[in-house]
Amino acid sequence: MNAPSQQRYLVTVGEVLAVLAGSDTGPLAVGSDLRLGLAGAESNVAVGVSRLGGSAVWVGRVSDDSLGDLILRELRAEGVTTVAARDPAPTSLLLRERRTATHSRTRYYRTRTAGSRLSPEDIPEALVAGAAALHITGITPALGEGPSRAVTRAVDIAVAAGVPVSLDINYRSLLWGEAEARRTLLPLLRRSDLVFAGPYEGRLMTPDADGPEELAKAVCDLGPSGAVIKLGAEGAYALLDGRPYRQPAVPVTVLDSVGAGDAFAAGYLAELLAGEPPERRLRTAALLGAFAVSTTGDWEGLPRRFELGLLEHHDDIVR
Repeated sequence: MNAPSQQRYLVTVGEVLAVLAGSDTGPLAVGSDLRLGLAGAESNVAVGVSRLGGSAVWVGRVSDDSLGDLILRELRAEGVTTVAARDPAPTSLLLRERRTATHSRTRYYRTRTAGSRLSPEDIPEALVAGAAALHITGITPALGEGPSRAVTRAVDIAVAAGVPVSLDINYRSLLWGEAEARRTLLPLLRRSDLVFAGPYEGRLMTPDADGPEELAKAVCDLGPSGAVIKLGAEGAYALLDGRPYRQPAVPVTVLDSVGAGDAFAAGYLAELLAGEPPERRLRTAALLGAFAVSTTGDWEGLPRRFELGLLEHHDDIVR
């Protein structure tokens, strides 16, 4: 597929999963209606950027069945350009159980699936080389040798073309162990320009550091010019080109914390593509994170740009 019509666009590389989530709070073992949806760290970011008026491309591999059709239809409906080979392997599945109002359980079924067969040959060189930024996460390299080499290939192209690389560590213990994750992700981190991480993920990459300031500096000492440490309800701390920034969280009623990190990254990257200064990038990132946790689903509740002001008002006025 051709590059997006807009001159500046973001490229992401990853997998989209089908999600079966219990409609009610409680154990699935006693029976529950299930809601079919989609999720994927990289596609969540692409949708978030697109909803804010940016241009985003998602690169991946999807099954040649109805779920693959659903993935492509939903992403394209959100304005995301898709570059995806069709594959006879099935779509990965995520089963989500909301055990209590504040605790969810997740189980993956993502081996020998279309996404796990992603390869370096699936990465469109010209598209990546012409991007304004490449965004990757630590999830896709955990899916197997092929996806890991595909992500490395995308980074190779971006670095050679002078395209900034954004990396969200996004460690998932259900997919791999700490030692393997650190061994695989450190080379990618060293070649990235911007890194997003939570405190645990930051310590995973830089074990000798502690606290957001130390973690951000330790990450930047490895090569990146920017590091953003996501602190949940405490907001975020960023070290960008040697300058520190603090961004408080936006107070909201939390309904579902799933997707908050992806939303934060999407808000930041959308403003980066728009040429906005760090303060604006971080503020929009915090707003998108707040939208994510105050709505249900991984990406469904993300805002359009004209809606960003909704969370500036702490009242119940119907608008």
